[in-house]
Amino acid sequence: MRASEFHLSTTREIPAGAETISHQLMLRAGMIRQLASGLYTWLPLGLRVLRRVEQIVREEMDRSGALELLMPVVQPAELWQESGRWEQYGPELLRFSDRHERPFCLGPTHEEVITDLFRREIRSHRQLPVNFYQIQTKFRDEIRPRFGVMRAREFLMKDAYSFHLDKDCLDRTYQTMHATYTRIFTRLGLNFRAVHADSGSIGGSFSHEFHVLADSGEDAIAFSTQGNYAANVELAVALPPADPRAAPTRPMAEVAPGTANGPRVTVHWMMGRDGNPVGLVLREEHSLNEIKAEKLPQLSAPLRRVTPEDWARLGQGNPAAGLPGADMALIADHAAAALADFVWPGHSDGPVWAGVNWGRDLPEPVVVDLRNVVPGDRSPDGEGTLEIARGIEVGHIFQLGTKYSAALNAQVLDEAGQNRVVTMGCYGIGVSRVVAAAIEQNHDERGIRWPLALAPFQVALAPLQYTKSAAVREATDALYAELQSVGVTVLLDDRNLRPGVMFADLELIGIPHRIVISERTLSGGQVEYQARHEENACLVDRADILPLLQSALNPPER
Repeated sequence: MRASEFHLSTTREIPAGAETISHQLMLRAGMIRQLASGLYTWLPLGLRVLRRVEQIVREEMDRSGALELLMPVVQPAELWQESGRWEQYGPELLRFSDRHERPFCLGPTHEEVITDLFRREIRSHRQLPVNFYQIQTKFRDEIRPRFGVMRAREFLMKDAYSFHLDKDCLDRTYQTMHATYTRIFTRLGLNFRAVHADSGSIGGSFSHEFHVLADSGEDAIAFSTQGNYAANVELAVALPPADPRAAPTRPMAEVAPGTANGPRVTVHWMMGRDGNPVGLVLREEHSLNEIKAEKLPQLSAPLRRVTPEDWARLGQGNPAAGLPGADMALIADHAAAALADFVWPGHSDGPVWAGVNWGRDLPEPVVVDLRNVVPGDRSPDGEGTLEIARGIEVGHIFQLGTKYSAALNAQVLDEAGQNRVVTMGCYGIGVSRVVAAAIEQNHDERGIRWPLALAPFQVALAPLQYTKSAAVREATDALYAELQSVGVTVLLDDRNLRPGVMFADLELIGIPHRIVISERTLSGGQVEYQARHEENACLVDRADILPLLQSALNPPER
């Protein structure tokens, strides 16, 4: 592709309102343009990258045995009413009526549509398992779209849905999809982790998120330094201390706050299912994991903190002003339950209690995992310790079970001729989000540094004096034709720009390999070569440039 025939629209200025590096660089490189809040037009350069992601996703999904189809973006309300999500999904579901006053929505996801298709098309267990996928536009009416295509209202997604007669069959497909996603993100050249995760609003009993590691990531993930364990911090297991609780050595005493010695605890008072307060006790340096807490059978769901009005209504007085009595329920995190001679918090600036011990001054608590893990915790798989990193979620796989198939009565005949509700899996990749996540992970002060698999062009030809020097033009055109003949995608920058401007553009848009052709280098039978990730260029004999590029463009598989 010649740059003079390609819409290449770059800018040096950082766009106002673009908070993340990926949003800034996608606008500066001329990849996207905003139409309205959370709505973007993909320009030719950006679309080339988006299509590269699609291609790899499609190839690996086909390799896994999944079958591609395409479902409508517009979905009838009755399907969502049948599943029970018409009201449950909330304001992100954009609802509207057609000219006949029939209610519809723009699809944020397609569980209802695919389940309806399945119940109309599939009759026998002999047709199972089956895994359908699509690459389709989604719309979610985000209350605050931000970060460019990272959290847009309209986005491109690959979603797949599998159907099975039993859980064992679902498990096998789930593992196949886990391996498929691993191949996809490996081929894309991304540094990623697959982590145990919460299923969220989609539902289901078991799920993994795939995160691209980047400092700007919204999610914190924990992973083992030596093993394969990885989990979203919300679900990462905090193991009990390896050593048993020490015996008490001090008497309990009421002391001034600044004079108390010993490890400290904090107490989070929550409303219990029986209407009485429950105290959640953690070491002071640890933070409460509300997702873990909300799953406790003793607590109300959703989680609700006890207010001063609650204490007054219950007539118990705020226990922060003193130690709780034996009739008050306490649940302690493993680390807090292992403490001896600890400090119990007081009320406001009043006294605290030092030398407090379980079983002597306080009743023995119920002991569970209540906290967020921290760096250095023992890894749950027994392999090393945990590290915490930021991640951008780009994929999520779920075991849905029968949540949608039961609601929509999706059944097949089993071997005995009996109707059986099928069990389902769901597997999504944010195709457009992958583009932004890749930039968050791969950039420098000069611009984007695309992984080779994602680059809009593999090689940039940067001729100096292309319109004025016949020798430069002839050598450039010959190399351009030679590279194209062996399948290399090339951008020939024939725009007659000053070298500094040309090089800055090519570095901004992130083309992995650049060849500069000039009269000076040609006089010695050479060209100048530089990889985008390298600081310095080098001179290469003209006869050696094609083998060098072919080696660089076809690295051995990892």
